[in-house]
Amino acid sequence: MTKERSMNTDPKQWHVGLVGYGEVGRILAEDLRKQGVKVSAHDLKLHSEAGSPLRQHAAIHGVRLYESHAELAENADFILSAVTASQAVPVAEACAPSIRPSAFFLDFNSASPGAKIRAADIVNRNGGRYVEGAVMTSIPPYRIKVPLLLGGPDAKALMPLLNALGFDSKVTSEKLGVASATKMCRSIMIKGLEAMVIESFTTARAYGVEDAVIASLVETFPGIDWEKQGAYFFQRVIEHGRRRSEELREVAQTVREIGLEPWSASGTAERQAWVADLADAGLFGPKGTKEFARSVDWRTEADRLLAQFKPID
Repeated sequence: MTKERSMNTDPKQWHVGLVGYGEVGRILAEDLRKQGVKVSAHDLKLHSEAGSPLRQHAAIHGVRLYESHAELAENADFILSAVTASQAVPVAEACAPSIRPSAFFLDFNSASPGAKIRAADIVNRNGGRYVEGAVMTSIPPYRIKVPLLLGGPDAKALMPLLNALGFDSKVTSEKLGVASATKMCRSIMIKGLEAMVIESFTTARAYGVEDAVIASLVETFPGIDWEKQGAYFFQRVIEHGRRRSEELREVAQTVREIGLEPWSASGTAERQAWVADLADAGLFGPKGTKEFARSVDWRTEADRLLAQFKPID
């Protein structure tokens, strides 16, 4: 019976279902709830100890939590999937059988064009309207206004509805995969630069030449504050390295899909995952505290990394 409900054409009256209640999901939930939009969410972490802060956040902001993808999908007018890259297709599979007819399914995930096309087929075959989304910069500074590229046959129909909710979206192509490819190619540079800075600065610190290296970088790229940028890159990778490593594996797959070997993307994925493993082990302090991943001096974090291994004689 729920499956047969018609789609509400006023987005402010939608029941928005968020799949993934991590940093992105919680930010979007807050901004939507401020407008009085009904919001629900589901996250696999709800079934573990890590779900406690998610439940607390939901209670504060009036977000209903569902215990399954199917329950969320059958109650939502609009589904937004914001999970780790490897879960993009599994989420589509879990939601599709219960999705309402003609309900939009916005895939926010940093997945390869091939993964987006597979997810779209699953959603569309079950009566939903799949739209790929590519987030083009870090979400926290922009929040719901983060620049967002949309793709797919239904992107043009969704765009004005999304923007009425406060999003800053634009259609890049009616062909699936174009928006994702744009995001993936950008990530080779941005996430790769993060990994290179951590590797370069930590090695320079070990040899005692960090000041000379940074001085040379400033001379070559005078528009960048390398001390500040270095601290920011260390912070972001320590806090989000796991998600970034999964994204970079999707980036590597994107490169493979054109027949090119993804040496840079694969190496970046390994470096990001390495930092994430150390963060999970507590090297950078307890997660969830205000001090975690917030050092204003990258040297503090580099020294923690250097303490983990001995140089080769």
